Amino acid sequence: MAVRRNGVVLLTALIFLPFFWFMLSSRPAPEDADLEQRLTELRERLRFAELQNQARSKELQALREEIKAALTEQQQNSHRPEGNNNAGASRTGKQLSGDKQHHTRTHLSNKEKEQEETKRKLRSLVGGGDLQLPSIYNYMPHLREKPDALQPAFHLGQGRTGVSFVLGIPTIKREKESYLMQSLASILDGLSDEEKDDCVIVLFIGETEQEYVNRIADMVKESYKAPIESGLLEIISPPAGFYPDLDSLKETFGDPRERVKWRTKQNLDFSFLMMYCQPKGQFYVQLEDDVIGKPGYISTMKNFALQQKTEEWMILEFSQLGFIGKLFKTSDLSLVVEFFLMFHKDKPIDWLLDHIFFVKACHPEKDNKHCDRMKSALRVRFKPSLFQHIGTFSSLKGKIQKLKDKDFGKQPLHRAHTNPPADVSTTLEVYQKYTLGKCYLGENFFWGLTPTKGDTIVFSFHSPIVIEKYKFSSGNTEHPGDKLINTTVDVLPENHEQKEGGILQDNREDNTKTGMIRLDDGFIQIGQFNAAGVAEGEPDKSIGRVRQLRLRCLSDGKAWVILSEIHIKPDGTR
Repeated sequence: MAVRRNGVVLLTALIFLPFFWFMLSSRPAPEDADLEQRLTELRERLRFAELQNQARSKELQALREEIKAALTEQQQNSHRPEGNNNAGASRTGKQLSGDKQHHTRTHLSNKEKEQEETKRKLRSLVGGGDLQLPSIYNYMPHLREKPDALQPAFHLGQGRTGVSFVLGIPTIKREKESYLMQSLASILDGLSDEEKDDCVIVLFIGETEQEYVNRIADMVKESYKAPIESGLLEIISPPAGFYPDLDSLKETFGDPRERVKWRTKQNLDFSFLMMYCQPKGQFYVQLEDDVIGKPGYISTMKNFALQQKTEEWMILEFSQLGFIGKLFKTSDLSLVVEFFLMFHKDKPIDWLLDHIFFVKACHPEKDNKHCDRMKSALRVRFKPSLFQHIGTFSSLKGKIQKLKDKDFGKQPLHRAHTNPPADVSTTLEVYQKYTLGKCYLGENFFWGLTPTKGDTIVFSFHSPIVIEKYKFSSGNTEHPGDKLINTTVDVLPENHEQKEGGILQDNREDNTKTGMIRLDDGFIQIGQFNAAGVAEGEPDKSIGRVRQLRLRCLSDGKAWVILSEIHIKPDGTR
């Protein structure tokens, strides 16, 4: 019996041990998941390298087009009669001796041989055959006579390349309210330091009036000098020669001429922006100049892209509205741009984008449900949305567009921080419960009535502190216009003494630094609110410890004021 029991135990062990071993060995190790993500990233980098090769091929094709045009022009010139010049040459030839004539013929013969050899080499570059690939000149033939029309007329930035993400933001002149600065503030503020090093934001000013372009560029540079100098932000504008005659467009779909011109130019603006951004990175994100984004949107988009089980997708959508938050692989942009250019006079850009998916995925003999199902593999939607439309007045004159993405969710109206202990006060009239004290503690935003020149917001610290950095944000998503403008940030250093006349005097011998302004009342101006309603910076350490920080209005305001973020970080804190 004991032997039989032992045999049963041994048999059971032999049966179950391989099963347990298989279960243990089949468990995915944590490092396997990391390896899989690294492999996915490497595949994307390989695709980016292939894209660079495609970009060089496009440049070579354009060069071939130019060489072919030069050869054609040369051949046409060679067949033109030389008229009196030939007659003069003939008379001169008769006066030459036989040896001299022979020498001249030999010289001309050698020169002709060299020219023919040069032509042969040029033809080999062009391809030598009658078949040519289509290029941008086929869809926009006016560009053949304008060789500089495919280069930005204006460029400001460092030309950063080799990044993971390229964000394109087109903007044009608006008849009424502009949302550009608020959009830039949100897009830049939503990036971590690591993400800022691995992406580039290209602002495309779609205007050819140089004075306007310079004015917008100066405004952006004044507010975002550091992102421009680091290479994070670039600004470009197109040359006037890039656009065809927009006044000769055919009216279609019952749209008036102005709308046809507007939508055609928009197609060309987006195409120019995409062509410029294509060689800069792996992914391209199309945004607009009247959107805000959720913090951490880059990491969310990157993770979602890398988690796709197949590489069939062509676009990942992070907003359900228009052309906002659309992510492409830059390797696909050539096809997209070519399609846009092919039909740029015919339909709006969102229609053209949908037609691309229809052509690629839909069976003409199947119904719409089947078509939608097939397109969903190419066009993948992410929820909740990462971007929200904030504009009211469209860039099309007279059009009001109060579109909101219902999947975006409710955006926080204030951002809380831990600030050093202080007493707060203001000369502004406070609206209801939205007090300055609650805002300073991170409980709510501050809301005050329209400021007048000289109004102040003061933070008096319980103990003097050295300020490492500060940030004040005004306005919020529900009231973007309620922001501080023409308002300074001042600090009162600890080393001041009260004089009899009531004027504070600085004890230091050296109280003037670049970027700081010494005021008559003893305060030092260290910053100012930009056009987006944001003030941030890192005060010079030579200021030392300060007793007060003050926001001071230099002119009357045009609207109420909201402070949605107050962050004063003392030196040495985390």
